[in-house]
Amino acid sequence: MTRTGAGSSPAAQTVASATTSSSPVLQANPSAPNWSATAGVVSPSVVAISVTGSAGSGQGSGVIFDTKGHILTNNHVVTGAGTGSQLTVTLADKRTYAATVVGTDPSTDLAVIKLTNAPSDLKAIALGDASLLKVGDPVMAVGNPLGLAGTVTTGIVSALNRPVTTSDQSGDSTAQQSADPVVTNAIQISAAINPGNSGGALVNASGQLIGITSAIASLGSSDSSSSQSGNIGIGFAIPVNEAKSIANQLITSGTATHPYLGVSSKDGVVADGSAKRAAAVLTNVVAGTPADKAGLKAGDAVIAVDGNSIDGSLSLVAQVRERTVGDTVALKVIRGGQSKDVNVTLIAKPATTQ
Repeated sequence: MTRTGAGSSPAAQTVASATTSSSPVLQANPSAPNWSATAGVVSPSVVAISVTGSAGSGQGSGVIFDTKGHILTNNHVVTGAGTGSQLTVTLADKRTYAATVVGTDPSTDLAVIKLTNAPSDLKAIALGDASLLKVGDPVMAVGNPLGLAGTVTTGIVSALNRPVTTSDQSGDSTAQQSADPVVTNAIQISAAINPGNSGGALVNASGQLIGITSAIASLGSSDSSSSQSGNIGIGFAIPVNEAKSIANQLITSGTATHPYLGVSSKDGVVADGSAKRAAAVLTNVVAGTPADKAGLKAGDAVIAVDGNSIDGSLSLVAQVRERTVGDTVALKVIRGGQSKDVNVTLIAKPATTQ
């Protein structure tokens, strides 16, 4: 584990003020990043979170979303100790503040909390664009693994659009029963993350947030990084584009809406010319929904969304979850052995829909 550094060398320059769309670090050689410069810029925007409640206690990480004191983290970090939990946030310079929950979104495993009497010198993290990522890009994870605040690790993007489902780690049994399963169209990384990294920052070499670290793989399954499994070189992060959208909604209204296609599906294999391929085969299309209005039918096999391959039901759910209400998505469908392109505009998911 490498402790964060505050200095920079001639291999990189830091920009004095990092804003939402800027690149705080200008790397002289992006293929061989100066990680000390990146860590020095990013670390002040990453916090350690302690939670104490009726179901016990826990630790996690978070990122400073804005200078008003809003902290973006994982839902399972803030709810893992049960209802009525007390939240304590420690900044990189060791100042500690109480915090309250602004809003949670169990189905994306995201939450926003706010510092009580937040200081005026908070440094909000710069936000990047996860859609620009490529497999093999260098990345850095910053967080509070195993209670070791300010830890940085580096690696690469191992895969993109990796559908990952995790169990709800909430200590609130009512929330567990009512929440949708957590399905993420995740960024897979090789940078080591461990229990306590949940809610922390995944950044590119330029110091921009590209994801919220949220889960690690165990030898049996993937689970949230607040579990007791350790790093085996396969970690996952929620893309920043999705996290930003959810965070803004939680800050504005305390709740978040989710995109809705209006189908049920199952894993299947269909003929694609002379070959066969895995697909999400629609088992039901709900009347009056975007899928129905676009002409989708039960039995259609979805093999791509906006050019991203779909190899099963979970993959289709993850692709839809990553988008926002109002987005138009291009589905490639196989029907009766023939390929068909269908454009669907997603609406807000009805509150009563499971």
